[in-house]
Amino acid sequence: MQRADVVARIERERIVAVIRLEAADKLRAVIDALGAGGVRVFEVTMTVPRAIDLIGQLARELKEDVLIGAGTVLDKGTACDAIRAGAKFVVGPVFRRDVIEACHSRGVTAIPGCFSPTEIVDAWDAGADIVKVFPSTSLGPAFIKDVLAPLPQVKLMPTGGVSIDNAADWLRAGAVAVGVGGALVDPAAVKAGDFAEITRRAERLSANIQAIRVKPDSTPVTQR
Repeated sequence: MQRADVVARIERERIVAVIRLEAADKLRAVIDALGAGGVRVFEVTMTVPRAIDLIGQLARELKEDVLIGAGTVLDKGTACDAIRAGAKFVVGPVFRRDVIEACHSRGVTAIPGCFSPTEIVDAWDAGADIVKVFPSTSLGPAFIKDVLAPLPQVKLMPTGGVSIDNAADWLRAGAVAVGVGGALVDPAAVKAGDFAEITRRAERLSANIQAIRVKPDSTPVTQR
């Protein structure tokens, strides 16, 4: 897939599941549970044990109707390892110019993390395909709307503070997608092996997202 295809897929799906696990052996069960609930884009963070190896395994085994990316990528070397393993996009909690360059030199989508408008513009000017607004917990959807007023060309994806119930609010504010972690991949459910609960959460989130549609100018509006 080309970078533009990956970006378009993320914008179409509008949900990126951020997966942080203590037990690597539960990753496939989590992804299968999320897929059963309608989620198709997965960010496997580097905090998962053996994350690079697992990304490689998933890239080989999973169908082409899902996207596997790497998250919590802090340096060029890790980005290159993840890309070689099969990651289709690379997400960072912070903005690192050399990570963007490493991704683009290999034709892979780069999604750096930024907090302030200045960081967002710097990352966008450096070639970010989407800018992850992180952490979004203290910002709220109004921040997205306020930033996009003078910067409508920027593609923003809030992560942190996005819940099943408020995910649609971020999209209505203008975000192209949302990154959802613990609210979706509940640590207690994973620990208990209750993957049906993760599927239920994915179904609820997908239903809430499907309740809105996106106009041609990418401004989300409520379904009539």
